[in-house]
Amino acid sequence: MKKLTFTIISLVVVILIIVMMFIWGRKTDTTGRREVLSNVPVTIDTVKKQSLTNLVSLVGLIDPDNDVEIIPESHGMITKVHFKIGDHVKKGAVLVEIDDLLLKSDMARQEINYFKAKRDFERNKTLYEQNSISASQLDISRLDMQAAENELTRAKKALDDTRVKAPITGTINSKKINEGSYIQQNSSIGNIVNISNLKVKVNISEKDAFVLHPGDSVEITTDVYPGHRFIGQVDNIASKADDAHTYPVEIHLPNNPAFPLKGGMFGRIHFTSITSRNAIAISRDALIGSVKNAQVFVIRGDIASLRDITIGRESGQLLEVLNGLEAGDWIVTSGQNNLSDNQKVVIVK
Repeated sequence: MKKLTFTIISLVVVILIIVMMFIWGRKTDTTGRREVLSNVPVTIDTVKKQSLTNLVSLVGLIDPDNDVEIIPESHGMITKVHFKIGDHVKKGAVLVEIDDLLLKSDMARQEINYFKAKRDFERNKTLYEQNSISASQLDISRLDMQAAENELTRAKKALDDTRVKAPITGTINSKKINEGSYIQQNSSIGNIVNISNLKVKVNISEKDAFVLHPGDSVEITTDVYPGHRFIGQVDNIASKADDAHTYPVEIHLPNNPAFPLKGGMFGRIHFTSITSRNAIAISRDALIGSVKNAQVFVIRGDIASLRDITIGRESGQLLEVLNGLEAGDWIVTSGQNNLSDNQKVVIVK
């Protein structure tokens, strides 16, 4: 009996051991499979210096040559509005009229004071010539007349400020008030832009900054007019680099009535005066985001880290890297759409 009981217990123990080993094996296999599945397959390339040929091509922002806020120097209730968005206005044109009743009354009072002071001065001048008053008395009347004249000038200016005028010739871009609104002094009531001439802003590398000169001709293309090339001219090059160690450049561009451009558009600038050179470059396939806010995934071991970079010139499918990468770095060229920062990867040859 005892021998049978011992045999049964031994059999149960063996069965339990087998079951536990099976469960442990399944768990280990599942964990390993999950770890393998979490590693994203990617293709990589080595960052190196390459020859960038043809034209130097950069993306820049097209801005109005003159962009001004309409700021009234007076305050009060608006009685008339003479403009709307899209209107083309001349410099000095009256855009808004503000309630001026009290200011007209003040100017009338100052006119009376001035004419009275002027009459007193002329009378005292005659008396002085007749030796009836002293020179000091004549000087006092002269100062009174000048003070009254200054107050009259101030009153005229305050009254004139109730008629808000266009600060430049251009097109009304925004309107922030309506008839009956109350406006504060020095608060914007709208925006006016002059796009008869445009300025294109772009950043270039420090090497290109010493090759480019004011007056150099550039070609500009846009997605709005495929195939059409606009001709601009380098206006100025900054004497100090920005935080990314690039130099801001402004390009003067006359607006072509046959192919009109608007402020805020992107344009591709081709610098024909800058020759080709060797530079750190990457394939366009590696880029995450836009050229203006460029990022790439950099590989360290089996970890992919997202890194900000600064793009310079473009040459075909190659992009010059001004900042953020060094020769020898490994970057992801495919599979990055499935990646997140600091994720493990499997490198596919």
